[in-house]
Amino acid sequence: MRNAYRAAGVDVEAGERAVELMRDAVVSTHRPEVLGGLGGFGGAFAIPAGYREPVLVGATDGVGTKAAIAMALGRYDAIGIDLVAMCADDVVCSGAEPLAFLDYVAVGRLDPVGVAELVGSVAAGCREAGCSLIGGETAEHPGLMPAEAFDLAGACIGVVERGAMIDGRAVRTGDAIVGLPSSGLHANGYSLVRTLIAQWGLDLGRPFQEQLRRSLGDAGRDVAIADEPEHGLATLGEVLLTPTRIYARAILGVRAELAAAGHDIRGLAHITGGGLPGNVPRALPAGMGALVDPARWRMPAVMSLFGALGGLEPDELRATFNGGIGMVAIVSPEAAQLAVEAFSRVGIGALVIGEVVPSGHAGTRYAEGPVERWT
Repeated sequence: MRNAYRAAGVDVEAGERAVELMRDAVVSTHRPEVLGGLGGFGGAFAIPAGYREPVLVGATDGVGTKAAIAMALGRYDAIGIDLVAMCADDVVCSGAEPLAFLDYVAVGRLDPVGVAELVGSVAAGCREAGCSLIGGETAEHPGLMPAEAFDLAGACIGVVERGAMIDGRAVRTGDAIVGLPSSGLHANGYSLVRTLIAQWGLDLGRPFQEQLRRSLGDAGRDVAIADEPEHGLATLGEVLLTPTRIYARAILGVRAELAAAGHDIRGLAHITGGGLPGNVPRALPAGMGALVDPARWRMPAVMSLFGALGGLEPDELRATFNGGIGMVAIVSPEAAQLAVEAFSRVGIGALVIGEVVPSGHAGTRYAEGPVERWT
């Protein structure tokens, strides 16, 4: 009965098969608050008990042109983690706990196994973020997208007590800016990366270590082995597909630790498009700026590589990519060391990278330079 639609390029039965293949992965993310099962027209989620004035916080995003790298390598087992990270870590910037997630997968031709792998990676991200994948949509777009192409987008809903929202208003001059290291490029800057790959004819299957030596010479010799052992045997393509680190659970846990000691996180910024200059000021109130000291941390090798290929200066790299810092937390000077130690206990090597200062000349909200405190 669906032969005509199949002939036009849309296979409804393949879509139904994909839903069955992804069912277990989706259910594995469900928290007790999930109402109903997979297959309804909307996902339902109860607000957890105990909130007096619950505020819902929502964020939506996609993985952008990082999807093209996944397509080129035929690897779909991790990119959904990037999607969850981009949304859940936006939500936590308001102090909200990520609760529920919805995804949207658009494909040129529906391959049930491939779509199930994509959604399985979204489910893996949801488990890491502590939120439930409560629904989504898979759309087949013959004629609009090439058969092998896909795009991935999603939305996350979180909840926070109204009185516990983080909005930057508690930030004070002299507060510490604590940087949380990134896992690499995350999911930003890939249009530039792909342009440089094409321009230089880079082979995604080449060992990353070899590409560093070819492009950086002595400066790239053994850097991955010495400073990034996880990339010592990886190919360039594998490094480019490194999943985005998800910070949400760690941040909520550290905030609880700080609260027990009489402190709080006063501001949070997720470092995505626009890098450090474009995002750190978003966590600050009017009249205040950030002084950040890039000498305090090491830029990931993959950013140094593409910076060299593109002729980018380090400050331009930090405005294009995340510069090696995926999230910043702003705390009082008295809480800085406590925060660094708390993040360390959950496996994040945080460090103080700057401080809050009055806005500079003409209202400048971001500057780079030496920071004398916390040496």
